Amino acid sequence: MLTLGIESSCDETAAAVVDADRRVRSSVVATQHDLHAEFGGVVPEIASRAHERLILPVVRGAIDKAGIGLSDLTGIAVGHRPGLVGSLLVGISAAKALSWSLGVPLIGVDHVHAHLDAVTLDDEPIEFPAIGLVVSGGHTTLYRMDSPTALTRLGGTIDDAAGEAYDKVAAILGLGHPGGPVVDRLASEPGADDRAFGFPIGLMKKDNLNFSFSGVKTAVLYEARGRPAPPMIPGKPALEVPPVPPMTEERKRDIAASFQRCVCAALLRKTEAAWTRHGPFSTLVVGGGVSANSRLRRELTDLGERLGVPVRVPPMEYCVDNGAMIAGLGTKMLGEGRRDDLSLTAVPTTAC
Repeated sequence: MLTLGIESSCDETAAAVVDADRRVRSSVVATQHDLHAEFGGVVPEIASRAHERLILPVVRGAIDKAGIGLSDLTGIAVGHRPGLVGSLLVGISAAKALSWSLGVPLIGVDHVHAHLDAVTLDDEPIEFPAIGLVVSGGHTTLYRMDSPTALTRLGGTIDDAAGEAYDKVAAILGLGHPGGPVVDRLASEPGADDRAFGFPIGLMKKDNLNFSFSGVKTAVLYEARGRPAPPMIPGKPALEVPPVPPMTEERKRDIAASFQRCVCAALLRKTEAAWTRHGPFSTLVVGGGVSANSRLRRELTDLGERLGVPVRVPPMEYCVDNGAMIAGLGTKMLGEGRRDDLSLTAVPTTAC
């Protein structure tokens, strides 16, 4: 079985070929970072138009790199949820055309679920039941995993995703886009003090497994640019707003390090709470772009050692959005007999 996977949910146009043994025969990813950098985030209309230009060259590149022809494909998998609707439609249209013209099965894949299955690419299967944590630019979600295709949502972000908070903090500090890698590098520099600022850790006192990162993002904004002036009270003198200290390179490092400590603390504490309430589990599985973060990977490894279970994190090339994770999970779904017809459409939100 050779499955072509197509991914276009946000700002990466990707395609890959994966076989039945989870071996990645090829993986091609075209990023759009340069197109969105000046806006400090992904612009949906720009993203979908870029996908239109890139989708055919990327698919051809994946086929050529795999050393096969289109006629060798036995299935077409495509990420159809969640994501930017215009971007998703480009990939879905390409997948439908290939499925129809080649006469091979079509299968729609949940992009978020595929991030977790990415740990099995060129590697061993997951030992179930597992707890899954997806941490990306658009999603921060905890799952109970009973199989690659049987996932139960335990909790998720109620506002910003962790990766989105990284991008916004990078914009506040003038670090550029995408923000995750540059904030991580800055926070990891020698001398960075992750206790310099006591930023909040969201929802720690709430009896649920949800996340919130808007509070820490706003705290960074106030620290970098100052708090808004308090409202005037008739008959009383106006309260003075303390001046904002100059934004030195040292101050930037300390803000980045303190922010990163709080985000990782929230992710680790909620994951451990999910383990306690819904375990025991055999494996801790992590996926999504933020799983490439150096501090998060280190602290998750420590958590796994405390819990006495293996921690499965994808290789760096499969942390970001990619077609291989779509093809890998799609292969398993096709093996279970799942199929979609040409009515398959884009679903901007996840169903689980």
